[in-house]
This record gives sequence, structure tokens and C-alpha cells, in this order.
Amino acid sequence: MQRIDNGLSLTAPASAKQVDMQAIAERPLKKRMIKSCPHSIAIPSEAAVTPQCPHHPQQRPNATPPMTSNILKLNIFAALKMMLFPMAIITVFWKDQIGLSLSEILLVNVFFSTANLLMEYPSGYVSDRLGYRLALVIACAFGMAGWTAYLFAHGFWAVIGAELLLGVCYAFISGSDNALLYETLREGGRGELYTRCDGRMAGWAQIGEAGGALCAGLMYVTNPLLPFMVQIGVWAMAMAVALSLREPKADKGPKIASHLSEALRIGRYGLTENKLLRATMVLGVLLGLASFYPVWLVQPFMQQTGVPLAWFGPIWAGANLTVAFFAYHSHRILDALGLRRICLLFFILIVAAYAGLGLTSMVGSFLFYYLLTAMRGLQGPILRSFLQQHATRQMRASILSLHSLLFRLGYVVSGPMIGWISDGKGLQTAFLLLAWVFALLLPLAARSFLHHQAAGEEETG
Repeated sequence: MQRIDNGLSLTAPASAKQVDMQAIAERPLKKRMIKSCPHSIAIPSEAAVTPQCPHHPQQRPNATPPMTSNILKLNIFAALKMMLFPMAIITVFWKDQIGLSLSEILLVNVFFSTANLLMEYPSGYVSDRLGYRLALVIACAFGMAGWTAYLFAHGFWAVIGAELLLGVCYAFISGSDNALLYETLREGGRGELYTRCDGRMAGWAQIGEAGGALCAGLMYVTNPLLPFMVQIGVWAMAMAVALSLREPKADKGPKIASHLSEALRIGRYGLTENKLLRATMVLGVLLGLASFYPVWLVQPFMQQTGVPLAWFGPIWAGANLTVAFFAYHSHRILDALGLRRICLLFFILIVAAYAGLGLTSMVGSFLFYYLLTAMRGLQGPILRSFLQQHATRQMRASILSLHSLLFRLGYVVSGPMIGWISDGKGLQTAFLLLAWVFALLLPLAARSFLHHQAAGEEETG
């Protein structure tokens, strides 16, 4: 059977058809790409000849195939999980309504990270064994419980309780949604599109967070608890989406005698045996921390530099739209610059952002934070793609969760120190210190990552 191109007619004489069908019967079934559309899906050559494109449903008999439907639902779930109405005002809420200091605010996040850390790897392992869809449903239940707890929080320990529930919630999400995306694409024969689809899913997530941020300031002024009330409804909708997801068929792996031994084996594989995975996770942790510290410090910094409270929501929305834009285009930027220049770009963005925040104190100084959000958008899809490529179905969510665990561990160790420096020496001193720390550590991590990536390409090439 000849390749279908440019919508050419397949009409042929009867004798030609007979010869063609006889040739098909005599050779093994092969998969090939139909090139009439850039979004085409690999289908068997004996299948219907209509071009299969998830973005052009009129071209196929089934307008909502499982792969396209799952990807759309995962994008919607990503937007809902990040549509965090309280996020744009949470630091102000903790300070003004609960009465927390900056040190206590960073400590609150340590408790969140500790709960996330303790559940991160176990939840990823459970997700690999029991299903990604079930993990997301469990996450939604904890999310609704956590935001409900905030309605009754009146002190430090009540806030801690709410954050512990939310920490478990995001531990179950971590790795599960990205692994489900990868397996959905792999089942549809389009695994090579993962970086693009991950970037778009991250874009949906940040657009969702931006949408929540736009309304957060007005909600907070109306009633400080209103953002939290709306957030409970958001998680209820996320639960409905999670329940409608389809779980791809899992490959049958070897029989597991001990789940504890298997979990430890996967941990050893990711941290010691596979050097590229380890180098990728180390670089990812540093980049993640670089974009995470300012999330809790930029709001007090904006207050300190005289930014009106009414601007907080739009500014936060702008930050998230920046993440969305660069995540959406991350695969194109990677293709244009290459891996080495991308790593150099990460370094420039991080050091320039922290230096700018540390050396200026104007109303517009918060714009340096947008450099970090641009870096955050770029690095996520790119590094997750490397992690996915070197993991199997039986360990996919576990490896992604192990990466998140290392990030949370890094924050638990360093977060309180940054908070104490911010309280004692000032925010700008903390920003300048972070500029120096990342200027020293990032080149070492990037060099290791690039070295092992090159070595991996030589082995497979």
C-alpha cells in the first residue's frame, strides 16, 4: 500500500487493488505516519485511510478518541489544580489575618513540604501500582479537605493542619498527571510529542493560576475567606474531571514479591545506577528552588517597595502567564538554542533576577521576578521529558515523585534559613545571597547534566 499524501485519490483499478491487498497479506503489520497533517497519529497501514488528527476531529469516524479526550481532560485538570484563588494573597492573609511573621510563613511552607516529602515517593509508587487516575482522585479529596480547614483556621497550628492536608494532596498529583500524559501519548503511538504536550499542559496550569489571581485581590477585599470558599468548589470540579479520565493499559511487568524492596530498587536506580537521571534531578532541584523561594518573598517585597495591594492579583496573573508562555513554547526554544545554550539561559535568568531584586527597590522592581517565572516555564517540560525517557511504565510516576521529593527536601533544609535571613537582614540581603549561591552551584549541576546526557547519546548512538 502506498503512502497517503496531500489528499490524493486512492481510486485504483480492481487488479491493482488485488495486488496491493495480496502484498499486504504477505508482509508483517507495520505502523507508519500519515503525513497529510502535522498532528497525525501513527496507525496500522491496514487501517482506514482517513488522516488521523486529534486537532481535526471531522477527519475521522470517532470525533473524541481516547487519546485526544484524555489529553484535553488532563489540560483542564492542570488548569483547575493551579487555579489557586488564595495564592496571590496567601502571604498577606497569613500576615494580616493570622498574624504570622516571615519566619513563621517560611516555617508553614516547611510543614507543607515535609508532608509532601513524606508522601511524595510512596504516592508515586502507589500511582504506578494502582493507577494514575485513582491517585488524582485521592489528591482531589485531600485538596477539598485542606481548603475547607482554612475556613476554620485562627492560628499558626490550624494553618499547619490545613497545609499538611494540602501537602498530601499535591504529593498524589506530583508525577501522576505527567505520567498519565506520557502513557496516553505512548499508547497512541505519539510519545515523541511529550515535551510539546507537557509544555501545553503546564501552560494550561499557569493560565488557570493567572485566572484565579486576577480575581483574588477583589475577593480578599470583599471577604478574606472568600478565595478559600471558591477554592473548595474548584477542587470539586477537579474531582469530576479526574473521575472521567481513562487509564491506559499498563504493561505487565515482573511479579513483585515485596513492594518495599521494589520501591527501594527504583530509588537506587534513579539516585545511583542511572547517572543521567541523577544529574537531571539535581539540576531540576536547583532550578525549582530558584523559582520557588520568591513565591513567598515577592509579595512582602512588593509591599516594601510600595506596590498597591490592588495590583497584586494582576501582577501574579502576569507572572503565571509568563510561565504559561514559555512552557508552551519550550520545545521550540530548545530546538532553536540547543541544550547547552538552554542551560546557559537558565543561569543568566536566575542570577540576573536575584541581582535585580537585591539591588533595586523601585515600584517596578518586582518585574525581575518575571525572569524567574520565564525560567520556570522553560525548565519544567524540558527536564520532565528527560526523566520520562529514562523511566519505564512500572516506575514512571515513582521517578517523577523522587525528583519532587528531592526538591521538597532541599526546601525543607534551606527554606527556614532564607526566612531567618529575610527577617533579620532584610529581603534584599536574602536575594543577593541567593544570587551568589546559584551562581556557584548552577554551573556545576549543568556541567554534570550535559556530560551525562552526551555520554548517554554516545551509548545509544
